[in-house]
Amino acid sequence: MLLPLLMLLGAAAPDAPSTPAPERMNDMQTVGTHNSYKQPMPAQTMAKIRAINPRMADALDYSHRPLTEQLDAGARQLEIDVNYDPQGGYYARGSSDPRLQRPGFKVLHIPGIDNSSSCVLLTDCLHMLRDWSDAHPGHLPIMLMFNAKEEHNADKGGFEALPFTEAAFDALDAEIRSVLSPEKLIVPDDVQGSYPTLRDAVLANNWPTLNKARGRFLFALDEDARKVAIYRGARHALEGRVFFINTDENSPAAAYLTLNDPVKEGERIRRDVAQGFLVRTRADADTHEARINDTSRRDAAFASGAHYVSTDYIWADPRFPGGYTVRLPGKVMARCNPVRQPAGCVSSGLEDGKR
Repeated sequence: MLLPLLMLLGAAAPDAPSTPAPERMNDMQTVGTHNSYKQPMPAQTMAKIRAINPRMADALDYSHRPLTEQLDAGARQLEIDVNYDPQGGYYARGSSDPRLQRPGFKVLHIPGIDNSSSCVLLTDCLHMLRDWSDAHPGHLPIMLMFNAKEEHNADKGGFEALPFTEAAFDALDAEIRSVLSPEKLIVPDDVQGSYPTLRDAVLANNWPTLNKARGRFLFALDEDARKVAIYRGARHALEGRVFFINTDENSPAAAYLTLNDPVKEGERIRRDVAQGFLVRTRADADTHEARINDTSRRDAAFASGAHYVSTDYIWADPRFPGGYTVRLPGKVMARCNPVRQPAGCVSSGLEDGKR
């Protein structure tokens, strides 16, 4: 009887309890890996590099377990380097691996020098990831960050990489779509929706809800302005494309940024995360932090709110004292983003969606 009486007296009805908005995919923070496909270099090759350039040898002296083991351990961002090889065989010199003879993108760090990969063919990587995803349908969205390799290393015993033209990028989109169906992808058009630009959609927080993003992949092209411009072409934003691109915050295509130094760029990362952009940063680089168990960069990365904190050390390297690793506090696979602080979010329930 209280509510009708209050209405008759002209009093305001008590406010109904507010329901927190559902978490969106940019409301979380998780850990990923750098050059996720990379296997150890042959000891003989490493010895030759170390004799010439010890610092480079240290920087290359890391490797990763297979992609699916990384996902099992909680990685929700992986990095893949692709090399354009439309006819097949371009990167096969000096190798007996028959996969290098096949047409299609090759996943190699420094072709001819640092060649060891857990999935040489991009299609093999994608099938592996798709099968894992199908077996774990409720998983958090996984970001696959790509570098389009164009390095010139013939004078060092490697290759002069084939350039990434617009045709090459068209082929890359097509190769991804040949393995992953639209239901497995989060693409720029999904985020932009009816907004005038992708940036407008991001600033309006139009990322998919976390529940809609489960079981899916999004792709980010981590490249310089020249390559990004080739990939984008004459599009206003990224209409029809698979990849989000690394660009500045003012671009109509702005949605994702690679900001790799959380110490120097921490304030920018926090600002971008608060505005709605997705950000990837690095907890360590060139094996430096792991060798001396320096956690300052890792701690800055977590505090920055960057959505994807990339590392070479989900597992500690037993060769280095101190046991340096990068895992979220509590060893959860994801946590509620410390900058966005979504209301009602519970870190322990993010991966499986249970509350």
